Amino acid sequence: MDETISREELEARRTDFGLRLGNSMKKLGSLCVGIDPHRKLLTDWGYDVDATGAELFSMRMLQAAAGRAAAVKFQTSMFERYGAKGFAALERVLYAARQMDMITIVDCMHGGLSTTISALSDAYFKPGAPLGADAITMLPYYGARSLSGVIDDALDNGRGVFIASLTSNEEGVSLQTAVRQTGEYAGKTVAYGITDMAQRYNELARPHMGSVGLIIGATIGNWMSDSDIDLDKFTGPILSPGFGYQGATVEDLKKVFRGTKGNVLVTVSREIARHGPSIESLAQATESIALDVRRALMEVSLEDI
Repeated sequence: MDETISREELEARRTDFGLRLGNSMKKLGSLCVGIDPHRKLLTDWGYDVDATGAELFSMRMLQAAAGRAAAVKFQTSMFERYGAKGFAALERVLYAARQMDMITIVDCMHGGLSTTISALSDAYFKPGAPLGADAITMLPYYGARSLSGVIDDALDNGRGVFIASLTSNEEGVSLQTAVRQTGEYAGKTVAYGITDMAQRYNELARPHMGSVGLIIGATIGNWMSDSDIDLDKFTGPILSPGFGYQGATVEDLKKVFRGTKGNVLVTVSREIARHGPSIESLAQATESIALDVRRALMEVSLEDI
């Protein structure tokens, strides 16, 4: 980081992603369109199952999402399967999304020792990053503090992260709601410790939304009460998969996110993509689902007034 940057400018950078995302959500609602070029979707759309097909799919999804969703999220494994050509395709669609002034999240789910994952900053956050994105997803199970270097680099460059906390997969509950036996969070769940660590980064951003978010699945149901987490006190963004194709309903959104204050970003992929390849049909599906999500989360907020 340039040592000539003033403290005020540095603090502004560290809150930039949350502020931009918050403004986008106020304008366009709480839908994040997931761009996941599954093999079956490519085939259904008449594309080859290769890097070119994934790129063409992504470009059409971007056009449908533009001006209708607060953000878009790219699943890296859907591009990584094609090797170098797949990563080149991801670079191009990320560039296209930036040109369309869309907030981009790369769902790479990286984690590891701080000495090895520090390279992520060069890939996604720093000036000239080949995979320049507004935020990435991360796994904290090498210890949440192992992510601190990457989080600091993200914030210092006006970017954000989403950390897996309570995910939609059922087998995750045994780890995420396990009670810590030692350390600062002894007697609290693993998910609680992750949430508390993330919230400490977000305190600086008040009264705006912070830039360090959580991933909490819309299908977790009663797991929330088992986790000790009080979402009413969390001021960062919450990325929530599971709505639509994976089974979560409007009622699930109301149940899981009761107490939140406009900081939940619901990601939907296949429930929209199944309407393709027509951009008009994709756009109509995006608008319809965005409205359902907006209404559900508005009811959640109104319950606490």
